[in-house]
Amino acid sequence: MGRMITACFLCLTRIVAEFRLAEKITMTTSQTKKMIPQPPDGKFTHPVVLVGCLCAAEVAGMLGVFAFPALLPHFMQIWELSGNQAGWINGIYFIGYTGAVPVLTSLTDRMDARRIYLAGCVIGIISNLGFAFLAGGFWTALLFRALCGISLAGTFIPGLKALMDRVAPSAQPRSIAFYTACFGLGMSASFFVAGQVFEKWGWETAFVAAAAGSGLALVLAGVILTPVLPPDTGPTVNRHILDFRPVWQNRNARAYILAYMCHTWEMFAARAWLVAFMAFNLSLHPGSESYLIPTTVMAVAGIAGMLASIAGAELAVRFPRKTMVILIMGVSGLISVTIGFWAGLDPAWVAMLCIVYTIFFQGDSAAIHAGVITSARPDLRGATMALQSLGGFGAAALGTIAAGWVLDLSGGGHSVFSWGFTFGSMGLAAALGVILVARIAD
Repeated sequence: MGRMITACFLCLTRIVAEFRLAEKITMTTSQTKKMIPQPPDGKFTHPVVLVGCLCAAEVAGMLGVFAFPALLPHFMQIWELSGNQAGWINGIYFIGYTGAVPVLTSLTDRMDARRIYLAGCVIGIISNLGFAFLAGGFWTALLFRALCGISLAGTFIPGLKALMDRVAPSAQPRSIAFYTACFGLGMSASFFVAGQVFEKWGWETAFVAAAAGSGLALVLAGVILTPVLPPDTGPTVNRHILDFRPVWQNRNARAYILAYMCHTWEMFAARAWLVAFMAFNLSLHPGSESYLIPTTVMAVAGIAGMLASIAGAELAVRFPRKTMVILIMGVSGLISVTIGFWAGLDPAWVAMLCIVYTIFFQGDSAAIHAGVITSARPDLRGATMALQSLGGFGAAALGTIAAGWVLDLSGGGHSVFSWGFTFGSMGLAAALGVILVARIAD
């Protein structure tokens, strides 16, 4: 275990060392570069191939993201976890992400995001293998899930920044939509692969498969991302890497970041607990387990959510983004405050409700991402995305923990009433998001 942790820290140390070298290069060549990387024509891979390969790498690298929530009922049984403990293991993933993302994403303003992405993949391999072979209860699970969160911090947003540095501005809105929408596909793949591998070979093999996915992402990104020189950051190079004041002073970027926090609170809390919710529903209808598998339902829901996110981004291009986000987030909130009280319905109906709910809580994702990125100053784009991720995934961690806390307080998830209040707490975040987005300047 000690060797694995040491290897993770060595990866992070190397990133910082390379950043210092990149900073020196930037300062000595600032008169000859532009604010953002401008690759020569024909130097990089065609945008369609680039986006396709990075999306594939994103999905492969995310196989471990929801492996634990997908198998949550099993872990609660074999490790005798309470709802609060399960909530912490779910939430620590996003705490690890939140702790690492401000540094790792801000570094992309000063060095090639490709280097950070590749290091994130290595940490993903180590953390998932560590969970598979060394996790045996609450505390060890906390450790390796936190490391897995650091891996996502090094791949998700840095991968988006690497993509933005390699495509023309005219292609960026749709590139953002497909890349961020594939986050939903990655979540679906995580649920589906974990469930299928668990049924055949056990939970340890499910996490080995997640490690293999990070390995595939490492190979794809290493091949498809042509190295670029760090951009001239101008005055940004003199700013402390964790100084987000210039970002916060951008009114529109700030508003979209706050809306993103509400979005992730609801989305990740729902994602973390929907499988357990469906398992409770199945327990009320003995015999239904033979034809309805919760992890498969969530995989289908994730694909539907990915398509909804792309569609939402397109609608936000054709119509006012603010209006579309309010509509989608508002409907999601309404479903959230009611879905838990429908836990006694036939499992087929509950499964359809979960899919519909996923469509709406994921439908505004790409539109909000685009709002953040297009509102950012070019030389602060990495810092803006870092603050977005810091706030968003911090909210995700709190959302999953809060949901577990509400579940315990309301009866431990052993009644329809308990699940109704748990999902209702998620709906409050969506309601706040609607209020915040309504105040964005048109």
